[in-house]
Amino acid sequence: MVFWEEYVSDEVMGTFAPIVVYWIYAGFYHLLPPLDNYRLHTTRDEEKKNLVPFKAVVKGVLLQQLVQAIVALILLTTTANASGVTVQPSMTKQIIQIVIAMFVMDTWQYFVHRYMHQNKFLYRHIHSQHHRLVVPYAIGALYNHPIEGLLLDTVGGAISFLVSGMTARTAVVFFCFAVVKTVDDHCGLWLPGNIFHLFFQNNTAYHDIHHQLQGLKYNYSQPFFPIWDKILGTYMPFNLVKRAEGGFEAKPAKD
Repeated sequence: MVFWEEYVSDEVMGTFAPIVVYWIYAGFYHLLPPLDNYRLHTTRDEEKKNLVPFKAVVKGVLLQQLVQAIVALILLTTTANASGVTVQPSMTKQIIQIVIAMFVMDTWQYFVHRYMHQNKFLYRHIHSQHHRLVVPYAIGALYNHPIEGLLLDTVGGAISFLVSGMTARTAVVFFCFAVVKTVDDHCGLWLPGNIFHLFFQNNTAYHDIHHQLQGLKYNYSQPFFPIWDKILGTYMPFNLVKRAEGGFEAKPAKD
């Protein structure tokens, strides 16, 4: 039994918990003081280089989450046990399902993301919206064109859920974790002790390289592992160096 079982169904929890977690975690980063000694870009760069106002970013994220919620609720309710009683598999099986879902999501997002860069029409009219945030920040993690949000995140999530065979309850854990990882990848901070930086090579600095001009056609992998970048030659190694005025800078190490 889980704490929410008395109040809401797993299907409702799986639909809305990732949205709530997104705003709590991204909001936490947004409310932090400047932390100039840990930023990958200066606050001046964020104000100068980003091409979209904060309010437009918030509206864009809310629109994507609305679409995701509709699709998720339909998917989770239509795949639920008709009797209304779902038997959870063993913990070992759930862990395997989550690992499978991570690999499926990484695979889907890598190839769709890469194609959106290679196809000039798709990049110009769709994916470039995300790159208007030249200096990423946490709340903008899901700032995308609605079509990209549907294809990259929503469809990718649905395929991951279906292929892994996980239940709606397991999906709550998986999608909340995926959301936290995605927000962290865009937070723009290199904080000491961050577990995502310790256990994932695909992290904040890794994705920051992709948002830089020279890294635009590299480091497509998201949100978990850099497997496909390394296999297909789109991996750009980087060095994390300290800025004289404080903070860090991710510098490409590839010629």
